[in-house]
Amino acid sequence: MAEIIQRDGTWAFDGTTVRITPGLHRSVPLFRQTYGEVAVPLEAVAGVVYEPERKRGRLRMRLREGADPLLQATGGRLPDAADPYRLAVDIDRSGVAEYVAEEIRHALLLDEVPKEPSKAYLLPGPPVPVSVRSSDGTVSFDGGQVRIDWSDTSDRVKRATGPRIIGVGDLVDVEWLPNSGYEEGFLRFVTRETAFSKLPPEKDPYALDLWGSARRDLLTALVATAVTARLPHPSTRTGGTYTDRHVGRPRHPEPAVPPPPDHHDVLLRRLRELGELHRDGVLTDEEFAMTKAAVLSGFQQDR
Repeated sequence: MAEIIQRDGTWAFDGTTVRITPGLHRSVPLFRQTYGEVAVPLEAVAGVVYEPERKRGRLRMRLREGADPLLQATGGRLPDAADPYRLAVDIDRSGVAEYVAEEIRHALLLDEVPKEPSKAYLLPGPPVPVSVRSSDGTVSFDGGQVRIDWSDTSDRVKRATGPRIIGVGDLVDVEWLPNSGYEEGFLRFVTRETAFSKLPPEKDPYALDLWGSARRDLLTALVATAVTARLPHPSTRTGGTYTDRHVGRPRHPEPAVPPPPDHHDVLLRRLRELGELHRDGVLTDEEFAMTKAAVLSGFQQDR
């Protein structure tokens, strides 16, 4: 057993699994504490390094592309401190950190773990049900359905549509961008019908606009990951050029979004819904014009 215990957390390697447990100190980000213990099978590991620094070093683990739904859902956009595959190490424990890293690397060589992308998720993601309250509303996932309940501060368009319930079978993708505190983020659920809609997150009834507490909104990545883990793996999808979310360059076939049965019917239905909200006084003239323009623009771009 190779193990290192730090205030930031614990890494323990038994030859087949790296068990990562977040620390309980208040300096450990809320996201890591909420995400909890992560058991990483050796076959999911691409590499591990110890990076010494002047006062504190870091253990960093790199996972094989496509092995982890968390990395797939967040696209490498998690803040460094919230990354569960990073451990801050006190300088006087650098020798232990080097030993743990070397033991994992040695096992990778002995087991001949491939470096190419994984064709299936090797980590399960967070357990369900999972529910997170964000600045725009509460999003919940029970393993079969996503439910969004809007907050009192959500846009009137969203509140007028009522709670949004989306079945996993209707989803083709999940898009997530963190709220950095300087720039708003979003969590968007892409369905076959909404794949061609380009509404801004604050108006999109299938998206949470993340503009409040960056620390709290970061927890929406839990839901994004749980849903992603239950969608078809990217390796099973065909068509187009897939841009690797982690390195930003073409690597593999991109998940093709299946077109809806009739793209034009989807557009007309969405415009009718907006027209009804406008006639009922839910949308002002300005809001109606802006939202309609966004829908039409998205339709024209995807033709």
